[in-house]
Formats: sequence, structure tokens, C-alpha cells
Amino acid sequence: MVNIRSAFVTLGFLALAAAPVSAACTGTNLLDQLPSDTRAELDAKAKAVPYATGNFWQATKGDQSLTVIGTYHLDDPRHDAIVEQFAPLVEAADLLLLEAGPEEEKALQDHIGRDPSLMVITDGPPLNSQLSPEIWERLATAAETRGIPPIMAAKMRPWYLSLLLAIPPCAMELMLTPNGLDHRLQSVADAAGTKVQALEPYDTLFAVFELFSSEDQLAMIEQTLSFEPKIADLSWTLAEGYFAGENRLTWELMRHLSYDIPGFTKAQVDEDMALMEEALMIRRNQAWIPVIEEAAGKGSTVVAFGALHLSGEEGVLNLLERNGWTLTEIAPAP
Repeated sequence: MVNIRSAFVTLGFLALAAAPVSAACTGTNLLDQLPSDTRAELDAKAKAVPYATGNFWQATKGDQSLTVIGTYHLDDPRHDAIVEQFAPLVEAADLLLLEAGPEEEKALQDHIGRDPSLMVITDGPPLNSQLSPEIWERLATAAETRGIPPIMAAKMRPWYLSLLLAIPPCAMELMLTPNGLDHRLQSVADAAGTKVQALEPYDTLFAVFELFSSEDQLAMIEQTLSFEPKIADLSWTLAEGYFAGENRLTWELMRHLSYDIPGFTKAQVDEDMALMEEALMIRRNQAWIPVIEEAAGKGSTVVAFGALHLSGEEGVLNLLERNGWTLTEIAPAP
């Protein structure tokens, strides 16, 4: 069991579940509020890792060619231009690789239908009995503002509830109809008859969450609640960072913000960040590479996955480069 001490588990989830942008759901870019020296420090930390910027890449190796698209999983009108830019490549490809394809999504729904304990507490005390009265009161209020009755929130698995709390109340309605870049590219592939395949089994993330102890999962809730007053601003900042191609910079911003959480030293925060990156990204990146390379060896392939998986020593792009691929950034359409 991995003991990840809360702050970076929570902030990692915020990065993975950054809220969709809509006319009714905006905020302040927190990066713009930083002192110039702090911003410069975060920029330097971000750029110290390979492939720190950029969402779209072409990879070549001999006569093989691969298009790599870093995605933002939830809805945003700025996806329109990206889809228009890459639709011809998806339509012409032999295969579109996604984190989860339609078969995996159906398998997940079927699994939850058979075993609701994946998402809700079916055995043991509800959250209102596990949390202090003060934390539960804050949780109940936060849940209600998102349209989740407290009686339902009390029965949710802590990690799942933390994901929901990472979404601003103004964005909850948009969650009912996922329309992020992944789904839009899948729709293009379906219309063109391009085969769609998953990078990993449907239950991969559930296995990741099992690494977190019950204490860690409860801590996720408390730490997510600590960001409640600025959750819209943080989500807006993460979205802005994606469309600017600066996902690693927002990663470093989350590290910086977590240094201010009471009770944590910088060393603890850095350790938690490394553990979370290992569990949620690095292990998956390494498992994806053989799948990607096998597909590219069989024909024209487009692969699309969350943009945070692109950068870093063990990011997908650097792993491909180690295996002899040449990476060239594709400029986004205006």
C-alpha cells in the first residue's frame, strides 16, 4: 500500500479533472497573480524537464509515423479548432488510440452496474461517521452546491467524491454529457470508419486508487475542501494552461500552492508529488509505449491522451525518443 499524504493526491486529481469552461464558469488565472520572481521560478522548474511545452507532436522512426495529441478531457469551445485541425489525420489513420475507447467505457459501466462498491460505500460506515463534524459540515455544503444531496455524498467512495469536489459548481451540469477532446476525436473516427482502440484496460485507474489507503482517501477530501474558495480559479487556470501548451507549468503551480497547506513541509510536498506522478502517470506511460509502438508498426496511427502524460523524464514523448523516435512539435491552428 502506497502512503501518499494527501496534498498531491488531491492536486493531481484536480489536474486530471480540470473543470470544463463555459460562459457561466470562468475565473482568474492564478499564474497571472504570482509575483514576477515566483512566476520565473515556476517557469524554470517546468522547463527543466523534457518536452515541458506543447500539446501536439509528430513522431517518426524509419518509415513509421505517429501523431501524438495531448488532450483536455472535458468540454471547451476551443476544442473546435483542434478537431478541425486533426480530423483529416484521424480520418486517414488506420487506428486511433485513446486512454479508453467505447468498448472500455461500456465495460466500465457494466462493471459498476454489477459492483457498485467501486464507486460507493456498500460495507462500512458512511463518510459522515468517518469524518469530523466540522469537515463533514463543509463537505455537505460543498456537495449540495454541486447538486449532490449530503445523504448521497456520505455513501460515495472518498476518492470519487474528491474528484467531484474538484469540479466547480458552475460546471457540474456540463459533466452529464462528456464532450472533451478525446470524445470528439472518437466521434471523428467513428464517422470515418477509423478503428478505435484503448491504451489500457478499463479498470486501470481503479487499480491505481487501490494503492491509496483509506486514510489517504479521507485526507483527499479534506485537502480538496481547502481549495474550495478558489476552485473555479484553479480550474480556469488549468484549462488556460492546457490551451497555452503549458501543462508542466500548471503542474509546478500546483506544487507551489500546496507548499502553503498547513502541516506540510516542502520536502513532504515534493515527495508526495513524486509518488503521485509515479502512480498516476509514469507507470501508465511506460505501459502505453509497447501498445503505441505495436500499433505504429502496423499502420498509420493517431494516439491521444491527457496532456500531463506528455512531459517529463518518463513522459510519453521522452520515452518514445529513448526508443529511437524523432519528435517534431505541431503548431496548433489559430
